[in-house]
Amino acid sequence: MIEDPIVEEIRKYRREHTEKYGYDLSRICDSLRKKEKESGKKVVNLKPRLLFAKTGS
Repeated sequence: MIEDPIVEEIRKYRREHTEKYGYDLSRICDSLRKKEKESGKKVVNLKPRLLFAKTGS
């Protein structure tokens, strides 16, 4: 498999981030929510779309 330096950098960041919060998903999510609020950017939450089954014609 070819090693991509960008992918490796992202994986490194993720490892460091999860280690920082003791691999606790709740603490990781709390930190991300806090960062999101502090950013001052508008957050958009879209409702899920209903998918309709295709009908034959």
